[in-house]
Amino acid sequence: MSNFPPEHEIHRRRFSRNLGVGLALMAFVALVFALTVVKVTQGDMMHANDHESITGAPVIVPAAPSGSAP
Repeated sequence: MSNFPPEHEIHRRRFSRNLGVGLALMAFVALVFALTVVKVTQGDMMHANDHESITGAPVIVPAAPSGSAP
């Protein structure tokens, strides 16, 4: 009873392309999730190393000028 026109070829190709992009996106999300789970279960430190330089030496922060209030 429905009077829908037959599906055009471009719609089939578009669906196929969208399905491929969706599967690739899902694979990427699964990879990021798996890497996160592995990192958390290994107990790695998860903090920003903003207090160290690239070489691992502490960063020396200049002192405040002597005339300023603490």
